[in-house]
Amino acid sequence: MTERLTVKNFMIGRKLFFVVSLVFLVSGAKAENAATNRFQQDVFGIGLWDDPPADKNMDARYAEIAEANFTFLIGNFGPGNKDDVLRQIALCKKYGLKAICARMNLPPAELPNDPACWGYFLGDEPGPGAFPDLRRQVDEIRAARPGKLAYINLLPIYAPDWALGTSYVGHVERFIHEVTPDLLSMDNYPHFLPNADGRDVYCQNLEVFRVAALKAKVPFWNFFNTMPYGDHSDPTEAQLRWQINTSLAYGARGVMYFCYWTPAGDEFPKGGAIIATNGKKTRHYAEAKRINARVKNLGPVLMRLTSTGVYRCGPADDANAVLKGTAISSISPGDYLVGTFRHEDGRAGVMLNNYHFAYSAWPTVAFNAASNSIVEISPETGKEIPVEDDSPAMPGLQLSLDAGDGRLFLMRPK
Repeated sequence: MTERLTVKNFMIGRKLFFVVSLVFLVSGAKAENAATNRFQQDVFGIGLWDDPPADKNMDARYAEIAEANFTFLIGNFGPGNKDDVLRQIALCKKYGLKAICARMNLPPAELPNDPACWGYFLGDEPGPGAFPDLRRQVDEIRAARPGKLAYINLLPIYAPDWALGTSYVGHVERFIHEVTPDLLSMDNYPHFLPNADGRDVYCQNLEVFRVAALKAKVPFWNFFNTMPYGDHSDPTEAQLRWQINTSLAYGARGVMYFCYWTPAGDEFPKGGAIIATNGKKTRHYAEAKRINARVKNLGPVLMRLTSTGVYRCGPADDANAVLKGTAISSISPGDYLVGTFRHEDGRAGVMLNNYHFAYSAWPTVAFNAASNSIVEISPETGKEIPVEDDSPAMPGLQLSLDAGDGRLFLMRPK
């Protein structure tokens, strides 16, 4: 039984020819989306589940969300009626956020149509029996509110067979075929315990979505765990960082915290989301603010990348053999996850992650590219900066990676 099923009740010349062709492909895709009333994601998504209540403190609460560097929220918990939804949208506009709004049983033609409304929440973790009706709703929203997102979140890879109706890959493929979503979204909450390590399963889930999203030509987002509940430990900042950077390595264009506001009820006796039930900020608020600032700065570049592969280099692996043919020609032994990409301008991208969530890493790396073409995307500014050797007294280029950290590089391969 999946955790989220219980929690919410089913609660991503040749050079010139390539560049020109890519421009036409992108332009064609945008034109196709416009012609078919499809949602077009324009900024990287840093989102949250369980929005603040629609009370007298609502303005201050939305200021806090923006201050923590979120870019959107799924707003189907706080509002109690249509007027609350409109207040929510107004506050999102005020603080530079987007909202995926609750539908409040409104017909599609009466749904909010403000630019701050990214779209509408349709369902969470549906079984295959719900797909036909979801397709109907998606079509109605596209007709009445062109360009808005009909948002649906899918089950994780560890869901039971009875909920999926088939294999997990088959479940995702069936959803895409029958519902024709504008993006894919799922939740997966890995354990970080000595006797229960869910990180590899998390990666398997992301790989399924990476492949499916590329094939369907849509972005994908995913939820990750932020709080203690059930047999889940309370994530450290490094474990939050690990979950997010792993998603980025697989090409996600949105990451979402579960949860922002601590849900009430017996499922969460420990509390401990980003905001406690009494409205007090937990330690996760400052952690999220720091991590989100870095992701937000990387966002414009991440939105221009297309995933080409993900490589796991464990301590017992020959990392150079694993990475053969990629933009990394050699790397010292360690425990890494490497995402490779193609930038819109033809450059190669590399997301180099420390797979450890408890130890820092100092890999010695050689890129398969001309040294004068290699840049790093600064997580502090989002700008391209020269790659600096973090240990200049040692041979080779050494890079420092904090526990669960990731660094993003662009280059022109040899």
